[in-house]
Amino acid sequence: MSRGFVKEDDQEVTPLVPPRAEIPNGLTNYVTQIGWDELIAEKQALIEEKANFEGSTEQEKRITSNFITAKIHLLEERISTAKIVDLSKQPKSEIRFGATVTLKIGKTPKLQSYQIVGVDEADISKNKISFISPIAKLLIGKKVGEKAILKLAKEDRVFVIKGIKY
Repeated sequence: MSRGFVKEDDQEVTPLVPPRAEIPNGLTNYVTQIGWDELIAEKQALIEEKANFEGSTEQEKRITSNFITAKIHLLEERISTAKIVDLSKQPKSEIRFGATVTLKIGKTPKLQSYQIVGVDEADISKNKISFISPIAKLLIGKKVGEKAILKLAKEDRVFVIKGIKY
């Protein structure tokens, strides 16, 4: 039957699924063990949400099921490309993926700590920054006592590395 003879109310909306954080082409999808565990837990939660969803109509159930299925598909793509980095094998004296770095930033006397993590783990409210962020790129390879300089439009921001731990 042609869609022209279907009531407008019967037409389903294709759910828009927000994309996951982008990983530039050619870069490996590094994750910490915690990041991997979070991806797996997120997938399990979506599977459970889909199984337990009770919509008020069949159409609502189908739309929600399609939306969750699309989110699971994106997550499975991310999981399939993930490479877990064993933090115990990272060089202890140098900033690499997974390091928690203690920094003195500019003239601020207070020290701040950030962990360099995968794109899905990054959450500034938890002091976790993505390894592809400009600051992480500046810090990777540095050692305690060294400086990293972020060039901004009006000034340079200086980061002094005060500590590294994994």
